[in-house]
Amino acid sequence: MCGNGGRCVARFAVLKGIAPPKLSFETLAGTIEAEVSGRQVKLQMVQPAGLKLNLEVPIDGQVHQLHFINTGVPHAAKLVDDTAAVAVKDLGRKIRFHGKFQPAGTNADFIQPVDRRHLKVRTYERGVEDETLACGTGAVASALIAARKGLVDSPVEVETTGGEILKIYFQLKGEGFDRVFLEGDTRVVYEGDLWEEAYEY
Repeated sequence: MCGNGGRCVARFAVLKGIAPPKLSFETLAGTIEAEVSGRQVKLQMVQPAGLKLNLEVPIDGQVHQLHFINTGVPHAAKLVDDTAAVAVKDLGRKIRFHGKFQPAGTNADFIQPVDRRHLKVRTYERGVEDETLACGTGAVASALIAARKGLVDSPVEVETTGGEILKIYFQLKGEGFDRVFLEGDTRVVYEGDLWEEAYEY
């Protein structure tokens, strides 16, 4: 087993000879396409929804311009000049629990455009309730929002807090997006056996 969700499911299936390097698998969100090349996996994402740009959100007496999209989970993002200068845990928590995003809450991303093919992103993740080293859905949300703001073109390389580079592919379609893919490195961290007793309920 390895981290990073669907990318690792795809790589594991190829490693075990269950599937070829180009594959598709069924999920609760529908059929997902993937392509595995060594440790790199390119994975189709669920259809993004709910894009809202230029939301004015008051926090601590200051109005923040945020942008929202659901890339499988909700993300509210703020464009910044320097991600290193952002108090991610403090501001991220306030965005995550803000009334505008209730009852589900939201992840909070802070996006620094570097050029038309590169972004730096830091993410406060709900559930973790802190900054995470990398967030795949957050990288996708950041790239799509930056694209709709006219700042980047596909494919976009997103540098995460942990230093991982995730590549986001997409097509603009009307007011939305089509063919959204996330590509990144995967690492096998352990392998285990599940006994039949575990699923006999």
